[in-house]
Amino acid sequence: MNPRLMKLALRAKRFTDWLVAKILFALLMIVRVLPPETGLRLADRVARTLGPLTPRHKLAVHNLKRAFPEKDIAWIEATARSNWGHMGRMAAEFVFLDDLFDFDDARPDDGRIEVVGISTFIELRNRKGPFIFFTAHMGCFELLPIGAAAYDLEFTALFRQPNNRYVAERVLSARHTAGGHLVPSKTGATWALAGILKGGSSVGVLVDQKFRRGEPTTFFGLHCKTNPLLPKLARQYGAEIYPARCIRIDNSRYRLELHPRLDLPRGTDGEIDIAASCQALNDVVEDWVREYPEQWMWFHDRWGQKKKKKKRPR
Repeated sequence: MNPRLMKLALRAKRFTDWLVAKILFALLMIVRVLPPETGLRLADRVARTLGPLTPRHKLAVHNLKRAFPEKDIAWIEATARSNWGHMGRMAAEFVFLDDLFDFDDARPDDGRIEVVGISTFIELRNRKGPFIFFTAHMGCFELLPIGAAAYDLEFTALFRQPNNRYVAERVLSARHTAGGHLVPSKTGATWALAGILKGGSSVGVLVDQKFRRGEPTTFFGLHCKTNPLLPKLARQYGAEIYPARCIRIDNSRYRLELHPRLDLPRGTDGEIDIAASCQALNDVVEDWVREYPEQWMWFHDRWGQKKKKKKRPR
């Protein structure tokens, strides 16, 4: 491509990203002035209306059909639309995170948050790590760091930055104050997490994203690649692994769950088997998604369905 045209295309993309970010921030500011329940309902309705109009809806429907071949088209469409509502809530919850977490040990049934695994939280708080918590892009996973901080379990989470750099900058600065620290998934991230684990602290990892250079695995019986970072870190630093999730149990309440320790598969040499461990992580997440299919990101290209554009010969 002509260098001048490339420069114009880059400027156009930057302007588009800036404009999209400004619109998103403006919408979130409007949501922020509303009471949490009202703001979340509004975000749900808007997302259910606009989501199906986007190209991503077609990918979501396609993924649902492949993952649940036994379901009819009515269930697929209803689940996809409900999924958009949950994604809208997820975006709006971002501005209400500190307000939403109102769990009180003395009155565990009075607030929005229900906690399962309190004894595990307390046990981990009272002894030294390293620990690795893993979760998936479902429910309100953003509440997990705040829940951990409530039990004095501060940990650093690895996250994939949004493609829009203006959104990424805002996300990174905002999440830093919400009960933990973030490490963007880029060059140097592995060393940062390794240093934290070596010091006996805790890290959190999302394990349900597409990873081109990952281990061959299956998810819903379909082939995909899975990031081997978690089992590699666990093997090198002897870290214990704990599954965690935060599910919406109705339109105004959440259930934060910290599950018992997951023992990763080991080979004949006694070391953690990386490939088998990646599959074990997928199996845990698949069970979660089957239980609450409408709360997982179906518009994410987990199986690499998007066709790569063919380069024109010079």
